[in-house]
Amino acid sequence: MMSIKSLILGSAAGLVAMSGAQAADLPVKAKAVEYVKICSLYGAGFYYIPGTDTCIKLGGYLRVETALNSNSVFNGAYSGVAGAQNRLRNYYTARSRENLSIDTRTATEYGVVRTFWEGGFVWTTPNPTLAGTFGNAGIAGGDTVGLYHAFIQFAGFTMGKTYSQFDAPWTNYPANSFDGLVGGSGTVTGVNQFTYTGQFGNGVTAAISAQDQVAYSTTILFNTSFPGVTAANVAAVVGSALAAATPYGVQSLGGAAAPDLIATISVDQAWGFAKLSLAAHDNHTNYYTAANESSGHPSDKWGWAIQGALSLKNIPTGPGDTINLQAVYTDGASRYNFQSLAPVTLAMFGGTGLEGAYQSLGFASVSDGVFSGTSSATGTGLQLTQTWGFRGGYTHNWDPYWNSTIFGAWATVHHNDTAKALMCANVAAVAVAGTGFTCNPDFSVAQIGTTTRWTPVKNLTFSGEVVYSMLDQKYTGAVTLPAIGGLAKPAAVYELKDQSTWTFLARAQRNF
Repeated sequence: MMSIKSLILGSAAGLVAMSGAQAADLPVKAKAVEYVKICSLYGAGFYYIPGTDTCIKLGGYLRVETALNSNSVFNGAYSGVAGAQNRLRNYYTARSRENLSIDTRTATEYGVVRTFWEGGFVWTTPNPTLAGTFGNAGIAGGDTVGLYHAFIQFAGFTMGKTYSQFDAPWTNYPANSFDGLVGGSGTVTGVNQFTYTGQFGNGVTAAISAQDQVAYSTTILFNTSFPGVTAANVAAVVGSALAAATPYGVQSLGGAAAPDLIATISVDQAWGFAKLSLAAHDNHTNYYTAANESSGHPSDKWGWAIQGALSLKNIPTGPGDTINLQAVYTDGASRYNFQSLAPVTLAMFGGTGLEGAYQSLGFASVSDGVFSGTSSATGTGLQLTQTWGFRGGYTHNWDPYWNSTIFGAWATVHHNDTAKALMCANVAAVAVAGTGFTCNPDFSVAQIGTTTRWTPVKNLTFSGEVVYSMLDQKYTGAVTLPAIGGLAKPAAVYELKDQSTWTFLARAQRNF
C-alpha cells in the first residue's frame, strides 16, 4: 500500500514540475494586435502605414480595348501601314492594360510631403511595319512596362515626372478617349520637371516650371540642303512616320541646350476652371553637315507658345454635365499644339480620279523650324514654324448610368515665305508636268467624334467611340515616286489630294 501511495504522489509531483517548466516557456502577456487605421486627412482610400504617421493609398485600373482601322490604340490611320490602307495593316488592334498607383502623404511643419508613383503593364497587338516581315506571323505580342508618374511634392515644389504644367487638367481628353487629338498640349505619361506652385486663396494658383524638352517637346528641325533632291526623299516621308529623310530635308535636331520654361495662372471654383499657360522652347540645331562640326550651324532661336483653357460646370443641360475648351498658338514650339501622342508626320493614301495616277496621297510634316545650307558661309537662319489650334468637348449625363459626349479639334501649320521656298525646292523637283502642280507645305488637321459610356456598377464602365479625321493639305497636281517597299506601293504617279480616315474604339475599364 505504501509503495502504491508513494508511486501516485511521485507521479503527481512530476506532472506539477513539468507543467511549471512549460509555463515558464510561455510569454506572460501577448502583445496587442496593431490594426491598420483609416487616414481621413486626405480623402477616401488612405490608411496609416502601421507604426508611422504616413498615409498611403493604393489604386489603379484594368482596361481591355479594341480599336478598328488603327495600327495603335487609340489613334488614327495617319501614316505607315495604317495610312497605306492595304493588306499590310491590322484591321483591328487589341490591348490589355493594368495600371497601378501608390500615393503617400505625411504632415510636417513645412506642410504635407507627398510622393506619387504610377506605372503600367501593357500587352498590345503587334504593329506590322514592313512588307518583309510577312505580317504578324510568329509574333507573340507587344509586352511593355511603363513609368508614367514618379514625383515628390514638398513646400510648394514638384520634383519628378508628371503632367506638364502647361497642360489643361484634362490633358488630351476634353471629352474623348481618342489619343491623337490635336489643338493643345498633353503629356499623359508625364515629363520630368522642377516646379514651384503658389496658392493665393479662392482657388487661384500660379506656377513656374523648368521642364525636360527632350522627350515630348520637340518635333523636327529641317535642313533642306540634305540629302539632295531625289524622288526617294519624297518617298521617305511616306515609308516611315519618323523618317530621317523627308521631302523637305533631314531631321537636324542637336542635343538639348536648355529646358522648356513654363509659367501658368489658374482659377478653380464652383462655376468651373480657367487657366492661362505660357512656354518658352529653345530650338538648337546640329551642324549644317551633320558629320562635320567645322561646317558651322544656325544660331539658336527661342520659340514660344500660349494656351488658354476653360471648363464650365453646373451647366443647365443636366447635373454633372461639362464643357471643356482650349485654344493655343505656337511659334517654334509646335508640340504644344500637336501634343505628344498626335502625329508629326502624316502620309495617307486614297483613291484618285486623275488619269494616269495610281492612287492619291496626302502628306504633311510638323516642324519647329526650317533652315538650309552646307556651311556657315551659305547657310540661312532658322525659320520658325507657326501653328494655331483649338479643341473642345461636351459631356452629357443621361442618368447615373449613361453619358454621351461630342468632341472636336482643329490645328493648322503655317510657314513663312522663306521657309516655303526652301521646302518647295525639293518637292517641286519630282512634280509631274502638266498636272497643275502647286507647292505649299502648309496644312490643317480636323477631327470630330462622339462617345457613349455605360456604368452599370460603380467604377466599371463600358464605352464605344468613333472619330473622323481629315488632312487638309495645300498641294495640287501629282508627283512621281519610286517604289515604297515598306508599304508595297509601286513606282507610280500619285495625285496630291486631301485625305480622311475614321477609327472606332470599344473599351471596358474597372477602376479601383
